[in-house]
Amino acid sequence: MTPRPLPDAFPVRGENLRLLRFFARDKNLTMSASVFASRRAAAAAAAVETRALPAARRPSARRRRRERCRGRGSPRWLGRARVEGSGASDFHLLETPSPSRNLEVERGEDSASFRLSDQRARSWQAFAAILSASSALVYVCWMEGGLGARYVEAVEALAGNDETAAMLCLVFLFGLAHSGLAAFRPAGERVVGKRAYRVGFALASLPLALTTVMYFVNHRYSGVALFNLREVPGVHSFVWALSFLSFLFLYPSTFNILEVAAVDTPEMHLWETGVIRITRHPQMVGQVMWCVAHVAWTGNSFVLATSLALCLYHVFGCWHGDRRLEAKFGESFARVKERTSVLPFAAVLDRRQVLPRDYWREWARGPYLVVVLLTLGAYWAHPLMQVAAHQLKW
Repeated sequence: MTPRPLPDAFPVRGENLRLLRFFARDKNLTMSASVFASRRAAAAAAAVETRALPAARRPSARRRRRERCRGRGSPRWLGRARVEGSGASDFHLLETPSPSRNLEVERGEDSASFRLSDQRARSWQAFAAILSASSALVYVCWMEGGLGARYVEAVEALAGNDETAAMLCLVFLFGLAHSGLAAFRPAGERVVGKRAYRVGFALASLPLALTTVMYFVNHRYSGVALFNLREVPGVHSFVWALSFLSFLFLYPSTFNILEVAAVDTPEMHLWETGVIRITRHPQMVGQVMWCVAHVAWTGNSFVLATSLALCLYHVFGCWHGDRRLEAKFGESFARVKERTSVLPFAAVLDRRQVLPRDYWREWARGPYLVVVLLTLGAYWAHPLMQVAAHQLKW
């Protein structure tokens, strides 16, 4: 069936993206169009009406070959689109056939999407430099400089030198800073800009997160022993598998790692594919899985209390995250919310969400492979992390 042409005008959604997708339905005909542009032009095109110009000249042969290499069939050139009133560069419009009808995204974005041809070496060099610089800053100022130790001493004094109470205070203070800064993000970005606010957010969150994790590692066998399941056959395998799977759910909070480091302009995203089909809040599900595994392995009151605090904080995060997405995306988020669920597979079981037959393709992507490798590396590096935590004496 020959696809129908694009309408004269359609809205551009999404900011600072090199690939913007639009889907239009007409009875049993599904047509997808892709807009390719520079990052600067894409950012200028956010929520701006564009108009197709069929009479414009074709893009270069090099560009057409590059787009064919991205798979999903051979793209058909439709024309150019100009951002009216913004002064940005023209867009090239290319139509590509959808690989699966159920894979289409009506309102949200395709999660964990990664194409090597879209990546720039300069961006990843900047990411490595920022990661190294921030790690060095935290090490020099927070760890070696003594700020972290004084912070822990103050929290322990506040908790009456009770390890469990101190751990709960650390979780609360991290959550207060993390969610509080997230709540003030729209106002803060208007004042200092998106990249500057993300840098401030990271500089406030990273030391608090590091301190909380290291304190947990050092005191994980504190408290009252409640049970011991370590000698039960299969418990070790269960704990290992559950911990491993938890990171596949925890990762989606950082689908675009370049935005996390402020290499790309940080944006709020409305994801809809991949793990989001299972649960709209995968980080909460992953945290619960991680907590169940560690409570089963340690079996003491310290880890149980910490796990309950972490789970309650992530339940609050579900409400807080939905509230922020609704304020940002409005009706688009309402549509995504109708097709997804907080509890895993709830939307699938009541048929609000239909998993495509090739659903595995939404998981067979580079970012998830990286998560698998990093999770295995973290497991094997557990002894090193325990030694590092012990040396901090937090």
